[in-house]
Amino acid sequence: MSKSIEIIAVNGIPEVKSGDNVTELILSALGTHAVSLESNDILVVTQKIISKAEGRIIDLDNIKPSPLATRFSEQWDKDPKHVELMLNESRRIVRMEKGNIITETEHGFICAASGVDASNVPGENNACLLPIDPDASARLIMIGLEAALGIKISVIISDTWGRPWREGAINMAIGVAGINPLKDYKGTIDASGHLLRVTTIAIADELAAAAELVTGKSDNVPVSIIRGYTYESQPDSIRSLLRDPAMDLFR
Repeated sequence: MSKSIEIIAVNGIPEVKSGDNVTELILSALGTHAVSLESNDILVVTQKIISKAEGRIIDLDNIKPSPLATRFSEQWDKDPKHVELMLNESRRIVRMEKGNIITETEHGFICAASGVDASNVPGENNACLLPIDPDASARLIMIGLEAALGIKISVIISDTWGRPWREGAINMAIGVAGINPLKDYKGTIDASGHLLRVTTIAIADELAAAAELVTGKSDNVPVSIIRGYTYESQPDSIRSLLRDPAMDLFR
Protein backbone atom coordinates (compact mmCIF):
# COMPACT_ATOMS: atom_id res chain seq x y z
CA MET A 1 0.00 0.00 0.00
CA SER A 2 1.29 3.46 -0.90
CA LYS A 3 2.08 5.52 2.23
CA SER A 4 1.91 8.88 0.48
CA ILE A 5 1.17 10.23 -2.97
CA GLU A 6 1.90 13.48 -4.79
CA ILE A 7 -0.54 15.17 -7.20
CA ILE A 8 1.05 17.54 -9.69
CA ALA A 9 -0.84 19.92 -11.98
CA VAL A 10 0.46 20.14 -15.55
CA ASN A 11 0.03 23.77 -16.61
CA GLY A 12 0.35 25.17 -20.10
CA ILE A 13 -2.09 23.06 -22.10
CA PRO A 14 -3.60 25.48 -24.67
CA GLU A 15 -7.18 25.48 -25.91
CA VAL A 16 -7.48 22.17 -27.74
CA LYS A 17 -8.94 21.99 -31.24
CA SER A 18 -10.13 19.16 -33.44
CA GLY A 19 -7.16 17.25 -34.85
CA ASP A 20 -4.71 18.34 -32.15
CA ASN A 21 -2.28 15.71 -30.87
CA VAL A 22 -2.90 15.54 -27.12
CA THR A 23 0.33 13.62 -26.49
CA GLU A 24 2.39 16.35 -28.16
CA LEU A 25 0.55 19.06 -26.21
CA ILE A 26 1.34 17.27 -22.95
CA LEU A 27 5.01 16.82 -23.87
CA SER A 28 5.27 20.51 -24.77
CA ALA A 29 3.64 21.58 -21.49
CA LEU A 30 5.95 19.32 -19.48
CA GLY A 31 8.99 20.85 -21.16
CA THR A 32 7.83 24.45 -20.93
CA HIS A 33 6.97 24.24 -17.24
CA ALA A 34 9.87 21.95 -16.25
CA VAL A 35 7.57 19.23 -14.94
CA SER A 36 8.93 15.70 -15.12
CA LEU A 37 7.02 12.53 -15.90
CA GLU A 38 8.59 9.53 -14.18
CA SER A 39 8.25 5.77 -14.44
CA ASN A 40 5.09 4.42 -12.76
CA ASP A 41 3.45 7.84 -12.70
CA ILE A 42 -0.27 7.97 -13.40
CA LEU A 43 -1.34 10.65 -15.86
CA VAL A 44 -4.93 11.83 -15.40
CA VAL A 45 -6.37 13.60 -18.44
CA THR A 46 -9.78 15.25 -18.38
CA GLN A 47 -12.28 14.05 -20.96
CA LYS A 48 -12.95 17.48 -22.41
CA ILE A 49 -9.59 17.90 -24.15
CA ILE A 50 -9.80 14.36 -25.51
CA SER A 51 -13.23 15.02 -26.97
CA LYS A 52 -12.13 18.34 -28.47
CA ALA A 53 -9.08 16.76 -30.11
CA GLU A 54 -11.18 13.90 -31.46
CA GLY A 55 -13.74 16.23 -33.02
CA ARG A 56 -16.55 15.41 -30.62
CA ILE A 57 -17.88 18.98 -30.57
CA ILE A 58 -21.35 19.30 -32.05
CA ASP A 59 -23.03 22.44 -33.42
CA LEU A 60 -26.53 22.36 -31.98
CA ASP A 61 -27.83 24.24 -35.01
CA ASN A 62 -27.42 20.98 -36.91
CA ILE A 63 -29.65 19.01 -34.53
CA LYS A 64 -33.34 18.50 -35.32
CA PRO A 65 -35.38 17.88 -32.15
CA SER A 66 -37.69 14.87 -32.02
CA PRO A 67 -41.25 15.14 -30.67
CA LEU A 68 -40.05 13.59 -27.38
CA ALA A 69 -37.25 16.13 -27.01
CA THR A 70 -39.63 18.96 -27.87
CA ARG A 71 -42.29 17.90 -25.34
CA PHE A 72 -39.72 17.43 -22.57
CA SER A 73 -38.07 20.78 -23.33
CA GLU A 74 -41.35 22.67 -23.30
CA GLN A 75 -42.30 21.11 -19.98
CA TRP A 76 -39.00 21.86 -18.26
CA ASP A 77 -37.75 24.96 -20.13
CA LYS A 78 -34.83 23.18 -21.81
CA ASP A 79 -33.13 23.58 -25.17
CA PRO A 80 -34.81 20.93 -27.37
CA LYS A 81 -31.71 20.53 -29.52
CA HIS A 82 -29.57 19.87 -26.47
CA VAL A 83 -32.11 17.36 -25.20
CA GLU A 84 -32.21 15.61 -28.57
CA LEU A 85 -28.43 15.29 -28.51
CA MET A 86 -28.64 13.61 -25.10
CA LEU A 87 -31.20 11.16 -26.45
CA ASN A 88 -29.11 10.49 -29.56
CA GLU A 89 -26.09 9.63 -27.44
CA SER A 90 -27.99 7.13 -25.31
CA ARG A 91 -28.40 3.40 -25.61
CA ARG A 92 -31.21 3.44 -23.06
CA ILE A 93 -33.18 6.09 -21.19
CA VAL A 94 -33.03 5.30 -17.50
CA ARG A 95 -35.16 8.20 -16.26
CA MET A 96 -36.62 11.46 -17.59
CA GLU A 97 -38.05 13.32 -14.65
CA LYS A 98 -38.05 16.77 -13.03
CA GLY A 99 -36.04 18.22 -15.90
CA ASN A 100 -33.29 15.62 -15.56
CA ILE A 101 -32.32 12.95 -18.07
CA ILE A 102 -30.38 9.88 -16.91
CA THR A 103 -29.27 7.51 -19.64
CA GLU A 104 -27.08 4.55 -20.39
CA THR A 105 -24.53 5.50 -23.05
CA GLU A 106 -23.17 3.23 -25.77
CA HIS A 107 -20.13 2.77 -23.51
CA GLY A 108 -22.37 1.29 -20.81
CA PHE A 109 -22.05 4.33 -18.51
CA ILE A 110 -25.10 5.34 -16.47
CA CYS A 111 -24.90 9.12 -16.22
CA ALA A 112 -26.75 12.39 -16.54
CA ALA A 113 -27.39 13.79 -20.02
CA SER A 114 -25.44 10.97 -21.75
CA GLY A 115 -22.31 12.88 -20.81
CA VAL A 116 -23.26 15.75 -23.14
CA ASP A 117 -21.80 18.97 -21.76
CA ALA A 118 -21.55 22.59 -22.89
CA SER A 119 -19.18 23.83 -20.16
CA ASN A 120 -15.67 24.87 -21.17
CA VAL A 121 -16.65 24.60 -24.84
CA PRO A 122 -16.10 27.67 -27.06
CA GLY A 123 -19.14 28.87 -28.99
CA GLU A 124 -22.67 29.54 -27.79
CA ASN A 125 -24.28 26.73 -29.76
CA ASN A 126 -21.71 23.98 -29.26
CA ALA A 127 -21.87 20.93 -27.03
CA CYS A 128 -19.28 18.28 -26.23
CA LEU A 129 -19.81 14.52 -26.46
CA LEU A 130 -17.86 11.78 -24.70
CA PRO A 131 -14.99 10.15 -26.63
CA ILE A 132 -16.13 7.18 -28.69
CA ASP A 133 -13.60 4.86 -27.03
CA PRO A 134 -12.00 6.40 -23.92
CA ASP A 135 -9.83 3.31 -23.33
CA ALA A 136 -8.34 3.68 -26.81
CA SER A 137 -7.78 7.41 -26.18
CA ALA A 138 -5.92 6.62 -22.95
CA ARG A 139 -3.89 3.90 -24.63
CA LEU A 140 -2.83 6.22 -27.48
CA ILE A 141 -1.52 8.82 -25.01
CA MET A 142 0.24 6.19 -22.91
CA ILE A 143 2.00 4.62 -25.88
CA GLY A 144 3.05 8.02 -27.24
CA LEU A 145 4.47 9.27 -23.95
CA GLU A 146 6.24 6.01 -23.19
CA ALA A 147 7.87 6.04 -26.62
CA ALA A 148 8.93 9.69 -26.30
CA LEU A 149 10.25 9.48 -22.74
CA GLY A 150 11.39 5.85 -22.44
CA ILE A 151 9.42 5.22 -19.27
CA LYS A 152 6.45 3.11 -18.18
CA ILE A 153 3.32 5.01 -17.10
CA SER A 154 -0.44 4.59 -16.96
CA VAL A 155 -3.21 6.92 -18.10
CA ILE A 156 -6.70 7.63 -16.77
CA ILE A 157 -9.31 9.64 -18.67
CA SER A 158 -11.59 11.41 -16.17
CA ASP A 159 -14.96 13.12 -16.31
CA THR A 160 -17.14 14.93 -13.78
CA TRP A 161 -20.33 13.10 -12.83
CA GLY A 162 -23.06 13.41 -10.25
CA ARG A 163 -23.86 10.54 -7.89
CA PRO A 164 -27.15 9.01 -6.76
CA TRP A 165 -28.16 9.99 -3.22
CA ARG A 166 -25.19 12.36 -2.82
CA GLU A 167 -24.94 16.09 -3.44
CA GLY A 168 -22.00 17.41 -5.41
CA ALA A 169 -20.25 16.04 -8.48
CA ILE A 170 -17.03 14.05 -8.46
CA ASN A 171 -14.43 13.09 -11.03
CA MET A 172 -14.57 9.47 -12.12
CA ALA A 173 -12.61 7.37 -14.60
CA ILE A 174 -14.15 6.77 -18.03
CA GLY A 175 -11.05 5.31 -19.68
CA VAL A 176 -7.84 3.60 -18.54
CA ALA A 177 -4.60 2.28 -19.97
CA GLY A 178 -1.79 0.46 -18.19
CA ILE A 179 -3.57 0.21 -14.86
CA ASN A 180 -6.05 -2.22 -13.36
CA PRO A 181 -8.97 0.06 -12.40
CA LEU A 182 -9.96 -2.26 -9.54
CA LYS A 183 -8.07 -3.43 -6.48
CA ASP A 184 -9.46 -6.72 -5.19
CA TYR A 185 -9.03 -7.43 -1.49
CA LYS A 186 -11.05 -10.64 -1.52
CA GLY A 187 -9.19 -13.46 0.20
CA THR A 188 -6.94 -11.14 2.22
CA ILE A 189 -6.97 -10.69 6.01
CA ASP A 190 -7.94 -7.36 7.56
CA ALA A 191 -6.29 -5.72 10.59
CA SER A 192 -8.62 -7.62 12.92
CA GLY A 193 -7.83 -10.98 11.41
CA HIS A 194 -11.07 -11.27 9.44
CA LEU A 195 -11.11 -12.78 5.96
CA LEU A 196 -12.32 -10.27 3.39
CA ARG A 197 -14.87 -11.82 1.05
CA VAL A 198 -16.36 -9.03 -1.06
CA THR A 199 -14.21 -5.88 -0.84
CA THR A 200 -13.10 -4.47 -4.19
CA ILE A 201 -11.98 -0.83 -4.47
CA ALA A 202 -12.43 1.26 -7.61
CA ILE A 203 -8.97 2.82 -7.50
CA ALA A 204 -9.28 4.41 -10.96
CA ASP A 205 -12.24 6.44 -9.69
CA GLU A 206 -10.39 7.35 -6.48
CA LEU A 207 -7.36 8.53 -8.45
CA ALA A 208 -9.52 10.51 -10.88
CA ALA A 209 -11.26 12.20 -7.94
CA ALA A 210 -7.94 13.01 -6.28
CA ALA A 211 -6.61 14.58 -9.47
CA GLU A 212 -9.51 17.04 -9.57
CA LEU A 213 -8.12 18.67 -6.43
CA VAL A 214 -5.37 20.24 -8.56
CA THR A 215 -7.10 20.52 -11.94
CA GLY A 216 -10.38 22.08 -10.82
CA LYS A 217 -13.43 22.61 -13.01
CA SER A 218 -12.60 26.08 -14.33
CA ASP A 219 -8.84 26.50 -13.83
CA ASN A 220 -7.83 25.43 -17.36
CA VAL A 221 -5.60 22.64 -16.03
CA PRO A 222 -6.81 19.50 -17.80
CA VAL A 223 -3.85 17.23 -17.02
CA SER A 224 -2.26 16.10 -13.77
CA ILE A 225 0.28 13.57 -12.57
CA ILE A 226 -0.20 11.26 -9.60
CA ARG A 227 3.10 10.00 -8.20
CA GLY A 228 3.84 7.48 -5.50
CA TYR A 229 0.75 5.29 -5.76
CA THR A 230 1.50 1.59 -6.14
CA TYR A 231 -0.84 0.02 -8.66
CA GLU A 232 -1.19 -3.13 -10.69
CA SER A 233 0.15 -2.37 -14.15
CA GLN A 234 -1.67 -4.46 -16.71
CA PRO A 235 -3.74 -4.05 -19.85
CA ASP A 236 -7.32 -3.50 -18.80
CA SER A 237 -10.51 -1.69 -19.69
CA ILE A 238 -12.92 0.68 -18.00
CA ARG A 239 -15.50 -2.05 -18.56
CA SER A 240 -14.11 -3.74 -15.46
CA LEU A 241 -15.87 -1.00 -13.49
CA LEU A 242 -19.26 -1.56 -15.12
CA ARG A 243 -21.48 -3.73 -12.97
CA ASP A 244 -23.08 -6.77 -14.56
CA PRO A 245 -26.80 -5.95 -15.00
CA ALA A 246 -27.64 -9.29 -13.41
CA MET A 247 -25.97 -8.06 -10.21
CA ASP A 248 -27.50 -4.57 -10.28
CA LEU A 249 -30.22 -4.13 -7.65
CA PHE A 250 -31.23 -0.68 -8.95
CA ARG A 251 -31.67 -1.32 -12.66
